[in-house]
Amino acid sequence: MSKKIKEMVMNEIDRELAGCRDVLLVDASKVDAITTNRWRAALRAKQIHALTVKNTLARKTLENKGVSGVESLFVGPTTLIWGGEDIVSLSKEIAKWVKEIEPLTIKGGALDGQALSSDDVDQLSKSPGRIELLGQIVTLILSPGARLAGALLGPGGTISGQAKALAEKDEASA
Repeated sequence: MSKKIKEMVMNEIDRELAGCRDVLLVDASKVDAITTNRWRAALRAKQIHALTVKNTLARKTLENKGVSGVESLFVGPTTLIWGGEDIVSLSKEIAKWVKEIEPLTIKGGALDGQALSSDDVDQLSKSPGRIELLGQIVTLILSPGARLAGALLGPGGTISGQAKALAEKDEASA
């Protein structure tokens, strides 16, 4: 492959990644064609992209994007996976497919430009995603107000109402 063609391929990979520095690397070389098509179609439906390309070109493109430490993962056939809502949902989706498709394996990945091992990706797939974390944050923000409202509407609210009535009775008798 000539240097000019390699540059064109690297530019195309860079355009496909479109500023994305969160990427997973998998080995899908032992998966049969029908299963691969089904897998890629399911990924596409979730806005997840898969690209199998020559390792040296993908490695150089990722290096140019500031992704470091993934050089050792480019051994044997490698498919780049990126997209989805966030890296956690991406890792959950790929981990689900690895369990379903036996020969598919996770090599590792990169999170915000830093390398991840396959064990790191597995741990990431077990953590809460962006939407779950936002839900937890909203719950934490709203919980003090909910507890206060519950206290005022519950038995504590009746006691404070009775205390107020007793105080008004004392003032009226004085």
